[in-house]
Amino acid sequence: MSTQTQIHVFHGTIIHSTSPSDLHIHTDTLLAYSTTTGRIVALVPSTPPSAVPSTLSSLDIVPTEPPEGTTTITYLAPTQFLIPGLIDTHNHAPQWSMRGLGQGMHILDWLSSITFPAEARFSDARHARRTYTSLIRGMLRQGVTTASYYSSLHGPATRILADLCLEHGQRALVGKCNMDRGSPEYYIDDSAPESIAVTKECISHIRSIDPSGSLIRPILTPRFAISCTPELLTSLGALAQADPSLPIQTHFNEAEQEKSATLSLFPEFTDEVSLYRSFNLLTPRTILAHCTIMTDDETARLRELDCGVAHCPTANMTVGGGFMAAPVRDFLERGMKVGLGTDSGGGYSSSMLDAMRHALVASFAREALYGDRAKGLTLDEVFWMATLGGAKVVGLGEEVGNFEVGKQFDAVVVDMSDERGGVNTPLEDADLVRVRLEKFIMTGDDRNIAEVFVKGRSVHRL
Repeated sequence: MSTQTQIHVFHGTIIHSTSPSDLHIHTDTLLAYSTTTGRIVALVPSTPPSAVPSTLSSLDIVPTEPPEGTTTITYLAPTQFLIPGLIDTHNHAPQWSMRGLGQGMHILDWLSSITFPAEARFSDARHARRTYTSLIRGMLRQGVTTASYYSSLHGPATRILADLCLEHGQRALVGKCNMDRGSPEYYIDDSAPESIAVTKECISHIRSIDPSGSLIRPILTPRFAISCTPELLTSLGALAQADPSLPIQTHFNEAEQEKSATLSLFPEFTDEVSLYRSFNLLTPRTILAHCTIMTDDETARLRELDCGVAHCPTANMTVGGGFMAAPVRDFLERGMKVGLGTDSGGGYSSSMLDAMRHALVASFAREALYGDRAKGLTLDEVFWMATLGGAKVVGLGEEVGNFEVGKQFDAVVVDMSDERGGVNTPLEDADLVRVRLEKFIMTGDDRNIAEVFVKGRSVHRL
């Protein structure tokens, strides 16, 4: 065994999902990961504290003598439990400072009056660095270990976002926002070729700072078809075809105003699936944000194409033009990849806990409208979407999302004790662990997040 090997062990309650309906709650469980590789090397349920030393000695992967490495152990308190890192599948990074503004506005009006002026400020690298530092720290303190970020259209700001994610240890997909039409003169790409050139520069930069893509990866980011000429969409599709490792993210069937405007610009198409597919932008690597207005045919074709859905319930209920509740039950029953997104400015809350809560509320509204064929979501399902489901959407399902042996250790230590100073529902001695998890999801906040790990490294501690 290498003299550099270091193993860290957590012992206590471990909670994770293996499917939307399979939530695993393990008490008295030993989880070991290598701080050298960041990967989980053992998960041993039913291990009382007294049995930890003997269990460790039986694992030949765990060094017991200093010449071979070191082993450290953290015993979780009864009020604590470990969950996988939360995954935000749709976040507009430059909207961090405008969250909560324009609630109730229609989507295109909101973009023109609030969003575009805010994003245009990222031409200033100092503003970008200041805002993105606040963003990343704010997301980590809320347990978001992975985020799929839309940057602004500016190349320097996009590169700064990638640099800061790497510096602070947040796992991220980072994309320069492509938009060469339908935007004000002060905030628009000069041309399709210029937009592609800057995109390629950003891709090269991200791959130069993290060649293995262990934390930061580039992603193609056409804002939506309204803001992209056919030439730009064609060029982005060609990039995606030429490089199968590149994921894609865009907005899709978000609101009636957006959908009508899109199809008016592309009258040769009758739906957005046909439109984006014609430009080779719908692949198993594609993340489609919102998907609130779907026909059975569109949903069936997206399932066939294996696209992922970023469900953003907070934004869908407050910005866009009406209370929009995506048909998530239908997506799940078809076996589609579904994760949760905060949407940043569109969704006033940056909390993935709020995203889980609002996903429940939106699903209950659909059930009230459509009955059993739109049955409401469960706590297990929204927890899965915030963790393993989101990991699958962003193309990292084999690497993170739960605590399977071999995966990277992205995790959140949750502490529900009164000493945290939060306003969560108080714990009672008789509470089962399931009850404690429910209290955290429904009433907890960042004060209950004691520590956050990405790839085995502590990136936030409260």
